[in-house]
Amino acid sequence: MKLSANQLSAHLQKKLLPCYLVTGDEVLTANEALDAIRAAAKEQGYDSRELLVQTSGFDWGDLDRASGSLSLFAEKRIVELKMPTGKPGTKGSTAICDFVRRAGDDLLFVVSAPKIAKQGLKSKWVSALEASGALLQIWPVAIRDLPAWINERMKRVGLQPDRDAVCLIADRVEGNLLAAQQEIEKLRLLHGEGPLSAAEADAAVANSSRFDVYKLVDAAVSGNAARAIRILQGVRTEGVDAVIVMWALTRELRTLAGLSDGVRTGTSLSAGMQKERIWQSRQALVRACIGRHRAADFYELLQLARRADAAAKGQLREDPWQLATRIVLQLSGSASRAA
Repeated sequence: MKLSANQLSAHLQKKLLPCYLVTGDEVLTANEALDAIRAAAKEQGYDSRELLVQTSGFDWGDLDRASGSLSLFAEKRIVELKMPTGKPGTKGSTAICDFVRRAGDDLLFVVSAPKIAKQGLKSKWVSALEASGALLQIWPVAIRDLPAWINERMKRVGLQPDRDAVCLIADRVEGNLLAAQQEIEKLRLLHGEGPLSAAEADAAVANSSRFDVYKLVDAAVSGNAARAIRILQGVRTEGVDAVIVMWALTRELRTLAGLSDGVRTGTSLSAGMQKERIWQSRQALVRACIGRHRAADFYELLQLARRADAAAKGQLREDPWQLATRIVLQLSGSASRAA
């Protein structure tokens, strides 16, 4: 069967199905769905959980052994398979289909993967999971629906934001739900429950930490490599998710690449920055950065940022923080020389 994120809560109040496939690139919502499935399973007596992660060289025999291993006390078990690529291959597809046939009352099978392409949804392993259990596709929140999503999340933690406060957060995160949730958590900790104006939200978020991803981007764009690296180390120490860091850097690199292309084809930089709605206070930083780099440099950094983002999501076996460091250093200086 197919399930939507909105249907999941009501569904989990009933008896669980033998298996679930959660797929989508919206990290926050996908993780919340998986947490909800685990919590419901625990309430229904699934006290043991085994996690398998399909990395390079993964032994699919481990999945077969997980289905056959019995607890000393015959307890209900969850076997969770995380597939960062969403592509198990022929051997993996067979192993998953075999496992699905063994799943049942005492063995819950949960598979998670990034967004699976339309053709991939027709594969044997996806069809087997959907036929015996549930396919839950996580879709991004549309930009027009983001303010309502943020408003509901803020009220859920006791905040009572006015319309402008909600719009401020929505504008700042530009569709990144993980970043939005982190901003909401900051506001709850710094402001406490109760009414919240846009001015209060702006002040609280701006003063929440001297190490945040927005200051990181500005430090790199301004050419201050030492400060940018200190801030990068700071956000990592504070537990900021690498996905958010890469989102902020990628967003800035896309803007810089577009502006640099415009200058190369004859558009004035001032007009380009106005079109991109770059704040007056940042225009000097952006102008200096574009003066230090070629358009090709920004596109090379975007390729590196895509690798770092994939690594942060577990889709590549690389250290996203090392890749982020390279991006920050090259953006701070001359990318063509640093490379």
